Amino acid sequence: MNARPGKIVCVGRNYADHAAELGGTVPEEPLIFLKPPSSVIGAGDPIRRPPDVGRVDYEGEIGLVISRRCRRVSEADSWGYVGGVVAVNDVTARDLQRKDSQWTRAKGLDTFCPVGNVVSAGQVEPDRLAVTTRVNGEVRQQAGAEQMVFSLRHLLSYISHVMTLEPGDLVATGTPEGVGPLSAGDVVEVSLSCGSSVSNRVEGGDALAPAR
Repeated sequence: MNARPGKIVCVGRNYADHAAELGGTVPEEPLIFLKPPSSVIGAGDPIRRPPDVGRVDYEGEIGLVISRRCRRVSEADSWGYVGGVVAVNDVTARDLQRKDSQWTRAKGLDTFCPVGNVVSAGQVEPDRLAVTTRVNGEVRQQAGAEQMVFSLRHLLSYISHVMTLEPGDLVATGTPEGVGPLSAGDVVEVSLSCGSSVSNRVEGGDALAPAR
């Protein structure tokens, strides 16, 4: 992406197998949360892993870039509000996610949202999109949009009834099973079947705890 999104709306547990691997259940309606724009980095930028947060995981996802103001739209009309499709890595401090009652710290650290190149939504059939995540060249995640609990169109309509989506906003639509830890020196790549991808090396970062 050429500019940071105004907001990043994410979806949790949108693949049944992923919900199961984390010991969770599939929600009755989409489970949404936010990541801050300050977490966004581009291809080639380092993911900085703080030494005091415990396990840090990759989560490859299909991202949707909003092209025009989107408020209370129908599922049938929702794809018309998508300008582009991007690969997203929803990097997560897993131990913090389990510790906290909400996910802001675990999901919102600087560099924890790598975003790839934008592919025009007009070139994409949303129901045929697929995401693959590789770590050091080895496939760790691979799934198609048809395996989602809630479809891309449903997610867009649902979110637009909760909050207005503005041009440039990013929707990260959930990760499939196969999430796993990252260590310093690892190279993680998320790629989509439409041609968007993002690759980043993991490096050590500053401690999360403030200096005393």
